[in-house]
Amino acid sequence: MYTPDQNMLKKYADILVKFALRKGEWVKQGEVVFVQIPECAKEFYIPLQEAILETGAYPIFEYLADGVTRNFYELANDEQITFLPRALLNGKVEEMTHVISIIAEADKYELQGIDPNKISKRIASRKEYIEKRVQKELAGKMTWTIALFGTPAMAKEVWMSLEEYRNQIIQACYLDFDDPINKRKETQQEIATIVKKLNELKIQKVHIEWEDADLWIMIWSNRQWLWWGGSNIPSFEIFTSPDYRYTEGWMKFNQKLYRYGQIIDGIYLEFKQGEVCNFDARIGKELLEEIFTIPWAKFLWEFSLTDAKHSRITKYMGEILYDENVGGKFWNTHIAIGRSFEETYMGDISKLTEDERKNLGFNQSAEHTDIISTTDRKVTATLEDGSEKVIYQGGHFLV
Repeated sequence: MYTPDQNMLKKYADILVKFALRKGEWVKQGEVVFVQIPECAKEFYIPLQEAILETGAYPIFEYLADGVTRNFYELANDEQITFLPRALLNGKVEEMTHVISIIAEADKYELQGIDPNKISKRIASRKEYIEKRVQKELAGKMTWTIALFGTPAMAKEVWMSLEEYRNQIIQACYLDFDDPINKRKETQQEIATIVKKLNELKIQKVHIEWEDADLWIMIWSNRQWLWWGGSNIPSFEIFTSPDYRYTEGWMKFNQKLYRYGQIIDGIYLEFKQGEVCNFDARIGKELLEEIFTIPWAKFLWEFSLTDAKHSRITKYMGEILYDENVGGKFWNTHIAIGRSFEETYMGDISKLTEDERKNLGFNQSAEHTDIISTTDRKVTATLEDGSEKVIYQGGHFLV
């Protein structure tokens, strides 16, 4: 089986530990780095451990055995599915300074045939834990990053060899450069320039239109556009969290969505007064319907665009982390339902009450599902003075 050489894995681990966390300022001595890594990514365990130890930080690994998730859903009763080990999870949040989550799958269809209702109940039961993590992050006391480790099952699903699949990761993360961290910083500066220009426009709302979309999304002046920096590796998207209450229109999505070990494909969403009022899917409609039962999951909470000149991802990978940055003739647009990103608020979100956050159009849902399209589109912004400006077309920002 193809395996990247140890130097490549070392560079990858260094990007996560010495760049992605704390937005490029490195992990510091005495901090706690919590790592979630599946068994099928065990080749990456030692390089990550070494990178963390080199910084003087304390690594804590959660090693996730392959194949146990399906067994849990098949055997667990409702009480076991929704059980929240509150003291354990609260202690974890209190202890962690950073979190690294590695995405790797031994079986892309592990949960095929599992009742979607069980999955949605499990997700909803973790809302309290997610809220505590988010609040610690917003207070500047925790950072996180997510990265991909390719497996044979993941490569086979998208008709690639393991070497081809992992080479996409190498290219996306600049691991083929002598100094991938410096190259990543150069790209981030270019993306930051676009973000600055978008925020200076004071965009009130955007209209996404093409033959497969006619969607209005409200932004308003209390929102800002952001980019992920190191939180997703890689990430080239520019995004904001709209005010969900005023989403109107419809959109089709041409990319498959792998969610909870199942596929949803041919997705159509229609919004009225901010809420999904009609939806369809050629495959997996039942799972999509179950996702919509999770609190706040029937509303649009993220709008994102990727510029063609930044991402080096050229193939569909079957994983949201990469597919929301994937290239093509027109690159991609994606939206997300579920949890909003309170970081997009232009004020100090930590000083707001829960009711104030809701009144601003934010939430802390346990769900966050990205849905992606790579077809062409024109995005027209309505500015604060009422004028209009095309800000994106043909896969490029026009600002």
